[in-house]
Amino acid sequence: MDGKDISIQKYIAFITTVECGSFTKAADRLHYSQSGISRMIGDLEKEWKLSLLERDRSGVSPTSAGQLLLPYARDMVNVYRNLQMQVDELNGLKSGMIRIGTFSSVATHWLPNIIRKFQKNYPNIDYELLMGDYEEIEKWVQEGRVDCGFTRLPVSSDLETIFLEQDSFLAILPKNHPQSDAEVFPVSEFEKEPFLLLEHGKKEEVSEYFDRLGIVPKTHFTTWDDYAIMSMVESGLGISILPNLILRRIPYKIKAIPLSEPLVRNIGVILKNSRTASLATKTFLDYLKCR
Repeated sequence: MDGKDISIQKYIAFITTVECGSFTKAADRLHYSQSGISRMIGDLEKEWKLSLLERDRSGVSPTSAGQLLLPYARDMVNVYRNLQMQVDELNGLKSGMIRIGTFSSVATHWLPNIIRKFQKNYPNIDYELLMGDYEEIEKWVQEGRVDCGFTRLPVSSDLETIFLEQDSFLAILPKNHPQSDAEVFPVSEFEKEPFLLLEHGKKEEVSEYFDRLGIVPKTHFTTWDDYAIMSMVESGLGISILPNLILRRIPYKIKAIPLSEPLVRNIGVILKNSRTASLATKTFLDYLKCR
């Protein structure tokens, strides 16, 4: 249990299982076995003499009692984390944990540089990276699941934000595409050729962009894996739009060219309150320039 209070671990298992809707996904996130997660929640149910989760073939969901107790469990976990945060501060960054919400291109191209520089000065700090989409990352920061999050700005909630960089989106074509040498790619072409959409089940930048321009792309494939998109474009299965940040150091034989109608996103860091953030988190933010 890494020295953590066993009851807190049970609460975390319960909260995470509800968030994931699955014992398996919760076990993956928390680095436990599925049976370990199930056993901790079973122990909670015995202690409280209540059924907390409904289990069926589609996964798990909270019972009415589980739904009622969930915010209290979250409060207990946050109080525990605040306690740990104060202990870490008293130790002067000799130990501690930073929990970061992020998306793939930041995790791939920015975080390794930031963490490498930070770790050189503070080698005993540990990290937990939680991968998600913009909406999930914002929710995790609001709930205290993570200490800070990299996401698209602006955010809808009243969180503190730090603007980092504007990232342009580019048309992604096979190297032998007839327009691969064009200065800009006409956006109307996305209605004529098979389109590969990078999206996570809800409308994000590219779909919003097409809606704004009144364009209906010939979407043949949708995925949240940007490298799958690149591989498929390389294989001639379609064309796509991807952010410039993810296109660094790629091994694929593809061409990226500007769009005739520009599309950009503002990337930044969000946190709940910089005044109450842990010393480790505050210090980590000073290293964002190392990206």
